Amino acid sequence: MAFVGDTPDYVFDNAFCSGLDEAHSLLTSMIAEIEEYGIDGNFIETKNDPVALVELICHQFHKVARQLQQRHDNRQTIEINDEYDVQDLFHALLKIHFEDVRPEEYTPSYAGSSTRVDFLLKNEKIIIELKKTRKNLKQKEVGEQLIVDIAHYQTHPDCETLVCFVYDPEGRIANPIGVENDLERCTNSISVKVIISPK
Repeated sequence: MAFVGDTPDYVFDNAFCSGLDEAHSLLTSMIAEIEEYGIDGNFIETKNDPVALVELICHQFHKVARQLQQRHDNRQTIEINDEYDVQDLFHALLKIHFEDVRPEEYTPSYAGSSTRVDFLLKNEKIIIELKKTRKNLKQKEVGEQLIVDIAHYQTHPDCETLVCFVYDPEGRIANPIGVENDLERCTNSISVKVIISPK
């Protein structure tokens, strides 16, 4: 439709409303198609699912860490060199989605010792354990540590789900899918999610 300088305002209003109606119809049909047939790609449904939100942070962590290295004018940034750096960045990312993020809570005693969890989302009953691979922390050592951690966290009164995130930017874990599958079968008393990233 062409408009000229003396076109009345109601014509613009009608065209605008008509455009909105067309856009609404198009978006509604796209949403219906996605809901019915899904979409290709590696998408995680996070709506009202706190575990899915934590998993999303795990899966996107490497992209965020890498992007932070691209600072304007070579300004200082956080370098992810060790597990404490992973904790700092992960804590900030958790704060986007969760109000009550408790760092380094102690677990009840198990087999004569207690340990500290990296993060507790108390309202959601989620514990998050973080690891970063390094020269002397590869597949075998990570697996052994997480088996011990899983046993400890089963006794924590605020743990229904344990998310173990292993940040492996150098690819030190040869079979990440195998490790994830093996460790997720370690318990029946709590839900265990193991995410090794990037793959």
